[in-house]
Amino acid sequence: MSPPRAGMRTRLVAARLRGEDASGALDTPIHSAVTFVPPGPGAVASYDYSRSGNPTRGALEERVAALEGARAAFAFASGMAAVASVLMLFRAGDHLLVTRDCNGGTVRLIDGVFGQLGLGASYVDTRDPQELERARRETTRAVLVENFSNPHLYVTDVAQVAAWARERNLLVIVDSTVLTPLLARPLEQGADIVVHSATKLLSGHGDVTAGLVAVGSEDLAHRVAFVQNAVGAVLSPHDSWLVLRGMKTLAVRLERAQATALKLATFLAGQAGVRRVFYPALPAHPGHELLSRVASGPGQIVSFELAPGLCDGFLARLRLVPQGPGFGTVTTIISRPAVHCHACLTDAQREERDIGGDLLRLSVGLEDVRDLRRDLGQALLAARRAAVRRLPPSPGAPMSGQGVRGGTR
Repeated sequence: MSPPRAGMRTRLVAARLRGEDASGALDTPIHSAVTFVPPGPGAVASYDYSRSGNPTRGALEERVAALEGARAAFAFASGMAAVASVLMLFRAGDHLLVTRDCNGGTVRLIDGVFGQLGLGASYVDTRDPQELERARRETTRAVLVENFSNPHLYVTDVAQVAAWARERNLLVIVDSTVLTPLLARPLEQGADIVVHSATKLLSGHGDVTAGLVAVGSEDLAHRVAFVQNAVGAVLSPHDSWLVLRGMKTLAVRLERAQATALKLATFLAGQAGVRRVFYPALPAHPGHELLSRVASGPGQIVSFELAPGLCDGFLARLRLVPQGPGFGTVTTIISRPAVHCHACLTDAQREERDIGGDLLRLSVGLEDVRDLRRDLGQALLAARRAAVRRLPPSPGAPMSGQGVRGGTR
């Protein structure tokens, strides 16, 4: 057990917690058993059936609760399973306020699944208390904040939202996947429930799908525990062990990736062909001034928008950085939200959220920053040159390929 006042980095790697294996093993064992036999007739055992509770999953849940300062935590089979289990706390006719610039899968889950079951939702700018108030209804029961938001990394002042919600007897749920407990602890800022896709930074190696929920009260702990046991979308013992293993290196991974992300965001902001860069550490980002009040760092995701006509060529010319969905692993990966994390939205929904085909999301990993900068730079330069060659010549214009800046700045 880590000391009571141990820092976050120490708590991430603490060797043992109450409830872990009593054999003396330094690392948490994987308990794959489904059934657990009590020590004697009439005895009450800590575990009986693995869906209801498992020692390996319990070790992960206890560690997450300690990191978040939570009353209890619960591990699920995916981030979406975690969000879905939280949504099951509500009933038909209830209404939620949800961050507009949120993960497309969250919209799909709320509208496509829970909407059919009678749960309503309004997508709003949770940074704006006036917009929250305008969208609130008599049936509103909670605010679901994604912080930072995906893909624009907008920053919501959770403490401000929590103060507003408390006066109206609303729950505050925060999806803190982008930040992790290392950079922000929403329960300390007044939230009631925190959700993580542990598939991302917490596990960090792209080898497990997992979700986590942490709650701040005994009542919510009982309610979420009931849903977890009744529905059974639980995390397996082996996957629980993988998340525990990954969390031990979270601090070194995230701090390294975050430092690289700032350098790449600054580099991209100075490149011809890059229209906008979204990274909270940059002064031009709308959440820059709020950042220090909400989180201890800007994270490892950089989103940026290219000039029209460059995106396909840019992606095709990347040599080191692969393209695909997901974020938060040791490998740098680039996503195109319109065809990856927000493909499930309609054209109108993407337009409302400013998610065009030229918007890209870069999840920064652990590669050498010089190699990443070189790859991004050469792909952007090649895409610009190709775009110039495709343009019809105009009177007095240089021939194709001439007059194009040769460097990447």
